[in-house]
Amino acid sequence: MSEVSTSNAHEFTVSELAGALKRTVEETYGHVRVRGELGRVTIARSGHVYMDLKDDRAVISSIVWKGVASKFRFAPEEGLEVIAEGRLSTYPGRSQYQLIIEKLEPAGAGALMALLEERRKKFQAEGLFDDAHKQPIPFLPQTIGVITSPTGAVIRDILHRLADRFPRHVLLWPVLVQGDKAAEQVSTAIAGFNALPKDGPVPRPDLLIVARGGGSIEDLWGFNEENVVRAAAGSKIPLISAIGHETDWTLLDYVADRRAPTPTGAAEMAVPVRTELLNSLQNQQMRLSSAVTSLQLRKQTELRAAARGLPRPEDLLGVLSQRFDYVAARLMRGLESGLDARAQRLSGIAGRLRPQGLQTAITRRFEEIDALSRRLQQGNRRLSTQNGDRIVVMAARLARQAPRQALQNHQQNLHTLWQRGHAAMQRALREHGYKVDSAAKLLRSLSHEGVLARGFALVHRQDGSLVRTGAALQAGEAVDLQFSDIRRQARIEDGTDNEPFKPKPGLKPRSPKPVKSKAVKGTPGQGSLF
Repeated sequence: MSEVSTSNAHEFTVSELAGALKRTVEETYGHVRVRGELGRVTIARSGHVYMDLKDDRAVISSIVWKGVASKFRFAPEEGLEVIAEGRLSTYPGRSQYQLIIEKLEPAGAGALMALLEERRKKFQAEGLFDDAHKQPIPFLPQTIGVITSPTGAVIRDILHRLADRFPRHVLLWPVLVQGDKAAEQVSTAIAGFNALPKDGPVPRPDLLIVARGGGSIEDLWGFNEENVVRAAAGSKIPLISAIGHETDWTLLDYVADRRAPTPTGAAEMAVPVRTELLNSLQNQQMRLSSAVTSLQLRKQTELRAAARGLPRPEDLLGVLSQRFDYVAARLMRGLESGLDARAQRLSGIAGRLRPQGLQTAITRRFEEIDALSRRLQQGNRRLSTQNGDRIVVMAARLARQAPRQALQNHQQNLHTLWQRGHAAMQRALREHGYKVDSAAKLLRSLSHEGVLARGFALVHRQDGSLVRTGAALQAGEAVDLQFSDIRRQARIEDGTDNEPFKPKPGLKPRSPKPVKSKAVKGTPGQGSLF
């Protein structure tokens, strides 16, 4: 038999006991502040952060919910001494208690400095601080973007300094410069200025200034956050960092293209002094004018020295001018001699081309053609007689000796010979006819009758001599006018002007009638040899 318990203690289930312990712990330690060193740090996929908070004798498991962890100014890292605020609770599933952290901060400046040094080494190893990534600051930017608090003295100092040195267009992006949200706003401002289009309604800055006044390391901690450092490293716009005083350093100072000791110093780096530029420009202008004047005087002296060593133009061109005159004179004499020779030669040729000579030559050609035609006809008759006799003889011989086929062959050969002789005779007649026609056309074109047919007239004195010029005639002198069809008599009247004759307007010369070529006499007709 089992032994019956006689204890009066309350009997709990496991869940009841675990729940009672949870309520007791949470009620007793609803808000605690614990100082310790971070041990294991794990970030779950859900975003919650699990870590161990320890000292040299104990360890407390801790958890940071996702929404709380996103508000931390720094990332929890193993070995960092921190001060955590939260509440104790239990996890019944594993029978363990844990600290639910709601606020976490480094334990003093020493811890922050250690974290800062560790981050600096990390970014330096990535090459974010290398000089190769530094961009040159523009000499005179048109637009300057300032990232700072709109209510502090920093923006007033920057604007006042810019107005004194060289007024520029300034765009202000207001941000918090201290607190949990400062890092996020600063990084967003840097990215926002870089995202502005170059030709948009809001001008894209040529230079950025991130500025803040002095403060403790905790106050400046937002400029040490990773998102701010990486936003500055990725900026396509040159960036000047002006955080705190000259002795204050942040990670933004390392990654910026230039570091200014103060916000006022950043304004001095951004623009030059306008008065100094004007003075420098005037000085450079005076130096340039003096240099140009000196150079001009020196070149004039050199030019005069060089000119004295050069010969005069008339000395250089004198011989060539004389040679040109001599050659030109020879050329003119040669042209005149050539023209005279050509004129004499043309006169000789014109004498041979008189109509009488051409008429004689054409008559001689006609006689030669008639003689050739008569000889051709005689030759054709003789050839026909000879061929007829040969045909008779050959026919007799063929009748006696050769068969009919041989007779046909000879007849075919004879017919072929006749055709060839007839074609040759016709070709010779056509060639001689062409020559006679060409000579006749040339004679007609050169004959004075053709000229008269075109409306001209020949003027003869009473003694029959030809008048070549009108000036040779005297007033009242009788002349004979020979036209193409008849001769008429006329008398010269005294004229009042010696100008060349001009036809009256509206009168057109009458075109001559075409001259038909005459058939050549003595041209034999085509006939048969048989």
